[in-house]
Parts: sequence; C-alpha cells; structure tokens
Amino acid sequence: MAYRTGPGALPPIGADPRPRTRAGLLPGFGLRGPRREKHVLTVAELDALSFPVGDDGVLIGEDVHRSRPAVLGLFRPGAYELVLVGGLWTAQVIALRSAATGARVAVETARGHLWGPMAQAAGGGQPCVTVHQPGRLGPQGASVTSPVLVVRDLGARPPRSRLSAAPWQTVLTVVPHLGPNAARVLNSADLVGVQRVMPEEAELIGRVLSLGAAEVANLPSLPDDLTLWTTRMNRQYVRIVAGQAERQVLGGPRRLD
Repeated sequence: MAYRTGPGALPPIGADPRPRTRAGLLPGFGLRGPRREKHVLTVAELDALSFPVGDDGVLIGEDVHRSRPAVLGLFRPGAYELVLVGGLWTAQVIALRSAATGARVAVETARGHLWGPMAQAAGGGQPCVTVHQPGRLGPQGASVTSPVLVVRDLGARPPRSRLSAAPWQTVLTVVPHLGPNAARVLNSADLVGVQRVMPEEAELIGRVLSLGAAEVANLPSLPDDLTLWTTRMNRQYVRIVAGQAERQVLGGPRRLD
C-alpha cells in the first residue's frame, strides 16, 4: 500500500489537521532543529571511510606489528574446537576475556589450585568461571544467549571428552606439550594455537598441519607472549598484551607453568 506524503497528504489518524504556527514550530515540520552546516564529503574522503565487518568475538591479542587487533569468533551456531599447544597463562587470558564478553567458562582440570584464584577473581562473586574435576563436567546448557567455553586442561594426553563441542559451546583443549596421541588431538581441532615448542614437536606439528618451513623453524624460538594460530589454510602470529587487571590476576606472560 502506498502512502501519500508532501503537500496535500492526509494527516495521520488522530493528528490535528490544523498547522501549528506558534513560535518555534513550522507547519508540517515540527520543532525547528539546530542550524548546522551540512555534512559534505568529497569523493576522496568518502573512499577513505571504512567499517569493520565480521570482527566480533573475543580479543585474543594483536598482530606482530601491534597495528591491528586479533579477534576470534569463539562462539558460533555450530560446534567449534580449539587446541592450544602452550602454557596455562595464555589459556587463562582467553578464558578471562571470554567471560568478559558474557560467556560462561567451565574448566575441567586436575590443576584446580592453578585455576581457582582466576575463577574467583573473574566473576567478582558471580560463578561465571567454574572449575571441575576430570570427568565431572556435566551438560552446560549453552545457547545463543548464554554461550559456553569449555576449557580442558588435562595434560599432554587428554582423554576423549563426554562433553563435546556443540552449537554455542566451544571446547578449548590445552596441552603443555605433545603426547603420543598428538596427531589425533591436532586433527580434531578446527583451529590450533602453537606457542614455543621443542624442535621435534615443531616438525610433527608442521607435518600434521601442513606448515611451511619458515613457521616450523620459528616455533622453537617464539617468545612467551606470541602464539601461532593456524588452520590448514590460514595462519597468523598473535601477540597477547595483558591489561593491568589481567596482570594483577595472572602475572606476566609465561610459556611454562
């Protein structure tokens, strides 16, 4: 249905058909707005405008040049699994930042004494980060309005989990170093983060994930705050810069726990 506008148009139902002529009002236009210069851009200025699209998610760091943030969409309508071959510090930063976005974080670990202080500090009294003994993590009831990050910190040989990734429930498996089942663990992940590893581990990771020779050579010498995030198609080095509150809770970056 078309509606008439402009001169001769019928007033809305219930409106006073008589034009207002009091001071400050114009017939048909309401209150007189502020008098400002029009916002005019040249073609060159218009081309310079840009709007980020698709960068929503959890801030996991910045690029090696410290010029652009690295944002990871952790929570998705489909299952999403990550593996971090690295230290507890990096995993806890990701957990804290996930909780800061409003997600719930459930940690399955035998090192509860290392996760407990972080979990207590994260929620300010609210149970947004919970710590569970191995094998005792039940269904989390994840949804689009209540996403969940499950962190599995179960050593170099993590057992298969009864609680798998699901829509809006992402699983992050942390392994300090590669064990005998490394190929299975790496192949099961949608995304793998690799921190400093031994040369023989770098060779194995390179074969499984099809890394180039340069990446394989770099892995044994990565600094504590640098992680290579990779799939078989794309890879990016990401540096974590901890905020003041994160440093108070977790201390400085470290690869070994």
